[in-house]
Amino acid sequence: MTTIGFIGSGNIGGTVARLAVAAGYDVVLSNSRGPQTLTDLVSELGPRARAGTVEEAAAAGDLVLVSVPLRAYASIPAAPLAGKVVMDTNNYYPERDGRIDVLDDGSTTSSELLQRHLAGARVVKVFNNIYFKHLGSLARPAGAADRSALVVSGDDPEAKAAVLSFLDAIGYDGVDAGPLGTGGRRHQPDTAAYGAPYGSFSDEAGTPASAATVRAALGA
Repeated sequence: MTTIGFIGSGNIGGTVARLAVAAGYDVVLSNSRGPQTLTDLVSELGPRARAGTVEEAAAAGDLVLVSVPLRAYASIPAAPLAGKVVMDTNNYYPERDGRIDVLDDGSTTSSELLQRHLAGARVVKVFNNIYFKHLGSLARPAGAADRSALVVSGDDPEAKAAVLSFLDAIGYDGVDAGPLGTGGRRHQPDTAAYGAPYGSFSDEAGTPASAATVRAALGA
């Protein structure tokens, strides 16, 4: 895989794009405001980056990262994502997204909502449980003693394997939490695996969190 598409290029999307370019990937960035608003980020990232529409980013990506507020998930175009591996970074924050009954009562999860909307895609939840500044600062080469791990959950084993390979390339080990439903619940907000393994938000450098540390948090 050589190209990562980005639907949403804010804090998490922009950070993953920087890590991807550093690892040798091409990236196609998009947001809801149009390609012209991404000029500075594209310039920073260099020749491996370009901006496009949401549809163009979706079509171009071998892997596609979706990082938009949950309230906007239904606006993501499903057709160009059919058959693709979609990395979902989102969380449910009622103060931002409004109340969503099926999330409040626990009958489903935010990533399962996205999977239902993108019925032809293969959604993997990832990057949702780490502060974006820690995500940028904790990347390490393979074999480093202080390499951190990130969590994935999803229903398609091949899709998870593709995301785990991408994580390895950009500087992280991976821990498979299981399916989108049962696994995704273990690294969403208000769980031990959300944020805390990587240190305080007040420390922008973060604290390395090994796969063992992350697994212990998932099991807490």
